[in-house]
Amino acid sequence: MKPSGCLWYAAGRSAGAMGTVLAAWSERGLCAILLGDDAAALQADLEHRFRGIELIAAPGDSRVAQVVAFLEEPDGRLELPLDPRGTEFQHRVWEALRHVPAGETISYSDLAAQLGLPSAVRAVAAACGANPLAVVIPCHRVIGRNGKLTGYRWGVDRKAALLARESCVLPL
Repeated sequence: MKPSGCLWYAAGRSAGAMGTVLAAWSERGLCAILLGDDAAALQADLEHRFRGIELIAAPGDSRVAQVVAFLEEPDGRLELPLDPRGTEFQHRVWEALRHVPAGETISYSDLAAQLGLPSAVRAVAAACGANPLAVVIPCHRVIGRNGKLTGYRWGVDRKAALLARESCVLPL
């Protein structure tokens, strides 16, 4: 079945380490928060993630300002409805991550075990990599079993900055 519908999107700039922020939303809610250094690259990522869906630029929309404010405020809450797109398994991983409090971390293997799937460490890591809602679904709180920072879809430097902001400074 070919995807249908449309998404609106806008880009903004974080004053902090997050860089360029691209937010996309459907009629149901926010479905993507992408972080990077180049708005064009983020737009290409959005087009790839949502192939077959009409993307409509909405520069100046207040949602992107709310997302940027959320990213810059360590204790902030994002008061926008969410509409993450993913598989049932990805949703399970993402929901479990939303219960990891700021200031705490969890290893990929502990997260897999928490889901009752201790042998699914790589699948958990892949679900984290597919996370469409940077920071809102806090994949940055997942670390290696050895306690060190591992890959992060938006860059290990951003992950380190997020964890430092949450008072969870870890070695690279």
